[in-house]
This record gives sequence, C-alpha cells and structure tokens, in this order.
Amino acid sequence: MSPEYFDAHITPLGWQQVDNLRKHVHECGLAKRIDLVIVSPLLRTLQTAVGVFGGEGYTDRMDIVPLMVANAAKSNRAAISSLNCPPIIAVELCREHLGVHPCDKRQNISDYQLLFPAVDFSLIESDDDTWWKADVRETKEEVAARGLKFLNWLWTRKEKEIAIVTHSGFLFHTLSAFGNDCHPLVKKEICKHFANCELRSMVIVDRSMMGLDPSTTNYPGKIPSGLDLPSDVVDKKAEEKRT
Repeated sequence: MSPEYFDAHITPLGWQQVDNLRKHVHECGLAKRIDLVIVSPLLRTLQTAVGVFGGEGYTDRMDIVPLMVANAAKSNRAAISSLNCPPIIAVELCREHLGVHPCDKRQNISDYQLLFPAVDFSLIESDDDTWWKADVRETKEEVAARGLKFLNWLWTRKEKEIAIVTHSGFLFHTLSAFGNDCHPLVKKEICKHFANCELRSMVIVDRSMMGLDPSTTNYPGKIPSGLDLPSDVVDKKAEEKRT
C-alpha cells in the first residue's frame, strides 16, 4: 500500500534474475524462435521484457533507437539495443490485478516512451492510467475475465511463438479458468503461482479449431508424382485380391 512503490521498478536482485533468464533463453535457442514479445505496460515488466529479449549492447546511432535508454528509472543499466530481437508490444489487458495497490498503477505512456523508445505502445488508447482506481480493487473473477479476453485477443495475432511478460497474480487468476477437465494434479500445475522471472512454455489450443489449421511443417509427399516401386505394386496387388 506504500506510495513509495508506485509503479515499482526492478531491484538489483531482480536485474540479476533478468540476466539469468536472458542467458537461459539464449542457451536453449528460444530467443531465436520468438516472433513477438507482448508486455504489460508497467515499469517492472517493461524492464524485464527488454532485459530478457532485447538485443546486445547498444551504441548511439541516429537511425536506430534503443529499446531502453541508459539508466532508465535509475537502474544503473546500460542502454539496450533494438537490433536483432523480436518486436515488443505493450498491451493493457495483461496488466497486474488492478486498483488500490500503488505498485500496480502505471505511469503515463508518454513517460514510458522516453525510457523505452523502441517499444510499441500504439495499442494503448489512453496516455494516463484510466484503468487503476484508488478505492476499487478488481475482483478475482474480473481479473480472470480480463485474462480470457486477453487470450482471445492473442488468437488475432498471426505470430505463433509469442513471449508474454506479465504478472504472477494475473497469470494465476487467468490460468485458474483452465484445466477443470484434467486430473487435479494437472490442474494444480497449470495455475500455480509463477516465481520471479519464471518462464513456462505453453501451447494454447482452441478445441473448436482442431484440424482446421494445418501444420506449416507438414509435407504432402509424392512430388513429383509417379509410380513408387515396389510399394505401389504391393498396394495394387492387394487391391486386386480384395476385388
């Protein structure tokens, strides 16, 4: 509840956790597969997103703006490059539990744009924070409903490998809506709270669409077409025996 923690920033320990996660996503090859990074527009998630998925060391150039300027929010961190990294888009729907707590109130978007010049804030409609209320806390059900709305929005994206940098509370209430038809241990695994800088890979499937979206890695075979020997001969003989 302390106003001191308004839009809380990452601590030195937090930056160590970011650095370790960055090392992991590069060592396991995930960094090269990510098509898009979606981030909650709060300072701590913006810092995490650019710290983990941003480019290597930035040098001042007139034609390339950094993902994060040097010493952003008194972080004592060097500027982070926007080269050779996926695009990063801020999305309001995946913010932390809204209301009452000052740490979950965001700054004006125009302030963030000065700190994170290459982050795309174009999807956020209001410069000031119209979602956070000082005297009204979102209910758990409202957080979950917002989370499902966010997941529905994800279906509109053409990208397949998407990193989402968001918050433990938001993820807990959103993911708690899933797994009700699974074994209790699976349900527990799906919605357990995330640790700081924890990364989980999930495949989201719309069951109503199963079978309608062919894999982009499938290959039909028999190109060019022709008589494959001896398998086609065997198949033909088997067909003749059946008739």
